[in-house]
Amino acid sequence: MTDPISARPTLAWPAWPLPLLAGLLPLVATLVAYTLSVRLGLVEACNPFIDGCVSISRAARHDLPNHLFRALVLPAAALQALCWLLCGAWLRTLGAAPTRKLRALPWLGLAAALFLVLYATFLGTEGEAYRWMRRYGVVLYFGGTCIAMLIVSGAAQGIAPQARHVARALLALGIALPLLGLANVFAPLLHVDGETRAALQNSTEWWGGLAFTLFFVAVAWLWRATRFEIRFASGKT
Repeated sequence: MTDPISARPTLAWPAWPLPLLAGLLPLVATLVAYTLSVRLGLVEACNPFIDGCVSISRAARHDLPNHLFRALVLPAAALQALCWLLCGAWLRTLGAAPTRKLRALPWLGLAAALFLVLYATFLGTEGEAYRWMRRYGVVLYFGGTCIAMLIVSGAAQGIAPQARHVARALLALGIALPLLGLANVFAPLLHVDGETRAALQNSTEWWGGLAFTLFFVAVAWLWRATRFEIRFASGKT
């Protein structure tokens, strides 16, 4: 006798647009906020990746740039959380062993996304408590996402032979992020003037944000190459 639940028809949707949007939305939010801030005279014009003249937070801190930044980053946080929840299932379909790291991945990714929500929500507010929440929101988001990236990139090695070069790019991005983070953390210890130190920290922040975007874009490419789909039961019997 056929199980009526398993016999239900299913709808399958390609999953790759999810990580693509999860990665591109924060990039678009940052570039739009910075461009508007320059036009409104809130920050100076420069190449922030090279000159480090302004941090991402300062570029999106005030007025219309702040509203647009939050309007794009908050849904991006939800999409990133969903991607981390699905990454474990994707890796298992490719034959990855259900290790402790993979079991922890959804919770780690969800926590990182919540800290991104915390950061974006309180960006532009005043007061010491709000500054604390912004500061630690972004630090814990970067840290949690970096660890999740290392787990996924490590598990992806050797299980997607048709996209080996992209899987290696994932690993390279996962390794580059901690190095950028260390450069940002230890910049205050350098024997340079305060302006140079701030520029270095700002620049590493922009490069770190770009690395996040490239990681999610690479995941989207891998999901498309491996034909990873989200399946829904139609509800019809």
